[in-house]
Amino acid sequence: MTLTKNWLTRAGLALTALAFSLAAWAEPPHRWQLNMGKGVTQTSHSAYDLHMIAFLICCAIGAIVFGLMFVAMWRFRKSRGAVAATWSHNTMAEVLLTVVPTLILVGMAWPATKVMLRSADTSKSELTIKVTGYQWKWRYEYVGTDVNYMSSLKRNSDEARRIGSGVDPYSVEHYLLDVDRPLVIPADTKVRFVITSEDVIHAWWVPELGWKQDAVPGIINDAWTLVSQPGVYRGQCAELCGKDHAFMPIVVEVKPRAEFDQWLVAQQGGTVDAAAIAANMPATTVPATTVPAATVPAATVPAATASSTSAAAASNLN
Repeated sequence: MTLTKNWLTRAGLALTALAFSLAAWAEPPHRWQLNMGKGVTQTSHSAYDLHMIAFLICCAIGAIVFGLMFVAMWRFRKSRGAVAATWSHNTMAEVLLTVVPTLILVGMAWPATKVMLRSADTSKSELTIKVTGYQWKWRYEYVGTDVNYMSSLKRNSDEARRIGSGVDPYSVEHYLLDVDRPLVIPADTKVRFVITSEDVIHAWWVPELGWKQDAVPGIINDAWTLVSQPGVYRGQCAELCGKDHAFMPIVVEVKPRAEFDQWLVAQQGGTVDAAAIAANMPATTVPATTVPAATVPAATVPAATASSTSAAAASNLN
């Protein structure tokens, strides 16, 4: 009786821990997390739902299989005089053990295929960003604009990672997961990514977006995302790409649409009214001040000097 109570207590604690881990799906990944996060996009939500369906099916199959094993070992043990059966196979059991798993797999493949097809559909995108991988940084190009910049590991993380630097990595916020210039995208907007590489194979991966795409030299892969919740989401290269593979983070900053439009204008050389930004209202674009270039007159060479120079050149040719 005491053994049963202890087992039930431990099972209850395990279920409680699992419940807390499931409730924390909205938070960024953290150490000792027991379950995958649900993320912040439709794709990540669908992946999470598929994961939970498969997980519960596996739990049910495990409970049935191990339950039958336990019953067989307990009820038909040698101490109770059980005698092993002499039959070698059972046609009905073999049919059931073939048909039932097949039906389960087909049932799981149907929703998974729908999610894959939907996640591959990049049509009706409102913004396209080209992502290019380098050893060991990323380039972001906003197609149709002049915005184009590199994103690298932030300096404080780069210093802390070096042996003998004297910097404690635990003192650096977002150690190895911060960059000097994050990728900025608008909220509630379907953004298409075209992803490639200039040297070796990389992989662009932000877990909370719910997908990962390889960056292959000479090949352009595409993907899309739509994030409703503004915030900062972090990831890193997920393909072994050389000695500094671990130092190639990704940071995506999602801004409200109006604020993103203002940021994009500022990146293209305009300035934005600060009061409008604070009020999160569309701002009036102020073109950058253009300073006329000073007119530089052509250099004047005295006639005598020109004549002597020509004579010297002629004598050198002779």
